[in-house]
Amino acid sequence: MPISSSRRIAVLGATGSIGRSTLDVVDAHPGRFQVAALTANSNVEALVALCEKYSPTLACIADPALGAAFERAAKSRCPGMQALAGPEGLVACASHDGVDGVMAAIVGAAGLPATLAAAAAGKTVYLANKEALVMSGAILMETVRRSGAVLLPIDSEHNAIFQCLPQGPGTLADKGVRRLLLTASGGPFRTRKRAELESVTPDQACAHPNWVMGRKISVDSATMMNKGLEIIEAHWLFGAAREQVDVVIHPQSVIHSMVEYADGSVIAQLGNPDMRTPIAHALAHPERIESGVQRLNLATFAGLTFEEPDLARFPALALAYAALEAGGTAPISLNAANEVAVEAFLGGALPFLAITDVIGGVLERSAAERVEGLDHVIEADRRARAIARELIPLARERMPRARELMQES
Repeated sequence: MPISSSRRIAVLGATGSIGRSTLDVVDAHPGRFQVAALTANSNVEALVALCEKYSPTLACIADPALGAAFERAAKSRCPGMQALAGPEGLVACASHDGVDGVMAAIVGAAGLPATLAAAAAGKTVYLANKEALVMSGAILMETVRRSGAVLLPIDSEHNAIFQCLPQGPGTLADKGVRRLLLTASGGPFRTRKRAELESVTPDQACAHPNWVMGRKISVDSATMMNKGLEIIEAHWLFGAAREQVDVVIHPQSVIHSMVEYADGSVIAQLGNPDMRTPIAHALAHPERIESGVQRLNLATFAGLTFEEPDLARFPALALAYAALEAGGTAPISLNAANEVAVEAFLGGALPFLAITDVIGGVLERSAAERVEGLDHVIEADRRARAIARELIPLARERMPRARELMQES
């Protein structure tokens, strides 16, 4: 059924890569979507410029220290708009009565409260923030069920699986599904030996061969932790058990994921590697609209190849499977440790290979507890981050050799 009126959307993380791609799709369909709320982390000028262009009802700068500066700029350049700041402002944008759908694209644990608020308010949630499910999958899915919210995945892999699954209620077994196959490009270091990764720099880790992404998620792709988080995300989104989720390396990033059925059929979703495809699919669901993505021409590919992931070379996958099997607060510890370790690597305080050392150390030192509520999630996240920060100086012992190799190269 065609949409009878424009959908009013909030874009959380509007200045990031997903946010920009979302607004690109919006621009391609004037009148179909209305930008009702916008948020950004700390780029006041970029957020105000977007507010001037889209005239949202309200907007928020996530960093509370920048609230006064944002309010001053908004008052002079966007009169009539409500200017907010801090976590409370993010929640207000996500749950506002004038919003129909929320693009949850804030990276990391910082996006969790606003995503939960959108779900609790019964919004259509376009979920690009995988950490929300990794940290609080049971809470988020129960909130969606109670409120009647709609949860649509934006990650290219989960959006692909969503497209390949029969719609409607029922378990994977009810639908004849044998397993979900998450494809992974393998990142920039797919063919490099583990010893060669000692000297990896942040710029090298962020140079993804196929996708244009933010720096944090680019590092996650290089370690393959992004795929580990996606395994846990698939568990919650689709009710998939550990043995029903596999990863396959597909360097061309043309097949975005697949679903294998009991009769031996494998259904795949293909397309050029561009996040506007899953964004357009979700924004217009259940319709299909132009995304602005170049059409896929399979004749131009020499071949599509597949490999088994090397868990010894990229131990992040094994750590994620272990956290999923442990359950409870273990995925929270995994995610928190990863965020702290990646931040340290990007800041030059930790070598690349030590990222997973820190994560493994945090999992060893963190007992998996049953999650009792959001406060428990936040506390488990805080404890894991504290342990990770304690472990970084120990893991930093790898730094002298890493610096040597970087100088030699």
